[in-house]
Amino acid sequence: MHHHTHGAGKVLTWSTAATLIFVAVETAAGFWAHSLALLSDAGHNFTDALALVLAAVALRYQSKPPDEKKTYGYQRAGVLAALFNALTLVVIALFIFWEAWERLMAPEAVHDTVMLVVALLGVVLNGAIMMSLHRGRSDLNIRAAYVHMLGDAVGAVGIVAGSILIHFTGWLRVDPILSILIGAMIVWTAWDIIHEALNVLLEGLPRGMNLQSITGALQGVPGVVDVHDLHIWSLGSNAHALSCHVLIEDMPPSASNDILKRINEVLCGHEIHHTTVQFEHVRCALSDTPCMIQPGGHAHEHGH
Repeated sequence: MHHHTHGAGKVLTWSTAATLIFVAVETAAGFWAHSLALLSDAGHNFTDALALVLAAVALRYQSKPPDEKKTYGYQRAGVLAALFNALTLVVIALFIFWEAWERLMAPEAVHDTVMLVVALLGVVLNGAIMMSLHRGRSDLNIRAAYVHMLGDAVGAVGIVAGSILIHFTGWLRVDPILSILIGAMIVWTAWDIIHEALNVLLEGLPRGMNLQSITGALQGVPGVVDVHDLHIWSLGSNAHALSCHVLIEDMPPSASNDILKRINEVLCGHEIHHTTVQFEHVRCALSDTPCMIQPGGHAHEHGH
């Protein structure tokens, strides 16, 4: 884990430096070429630089071990960073839409050659950063940074196409139209990150898991009579937890140890490694309650 964190941290550091340099170049080129598309993309790239910094800080925090105050550790630091990054994308997209609308109403001449050269540089830079971040995409925090760079790469490709179209047709409204398309793409790429981050923070069922499937797998363990009050949630991007009540036949605690071992083996196969299993020998009131996804750690009152 430490090696992965150190490697990803180095990638984020050099990616931030390269992105900031490119932002300066693209901003200057945008004013020189009178291109709203380049200026919009420069703004997007600047938020990406901030996103990379935030991702690096969050990566450092989420690798910290638990302590007496943060008993689950700091794994959700990465999730919070991912959510913030995605929300900044939406804000910058709204600004782009406003500027593009004004440019549609009053088109301005642009320097298509400058647009083309700078956009090609953007394709190369963002493509290189994406390749470096690709291996860490299972982490929501790294995936948010990856999506930022993907949006930039696609936007740069669009600017390349637009500059060629302007050169051969002279149609100036291509520039603000490209800006609107870049903004729409930014919102679309941000939504998936926002949705997953909120799901983790609200302790919903982790992405890719099926409650009925996991319940059935547990009920299939030899010695298990019933499984109820089952809750599954995420501690962070890749750490999942589960708590449940398991009804077994009346037996001494030492005899039930083998059942618990098999249960944990089943859950490890579903990428769930933090478990709290309560064995019961008689049905409790919650055994008749449908399974619901709820926050872990809630006390259960066995009433009528």
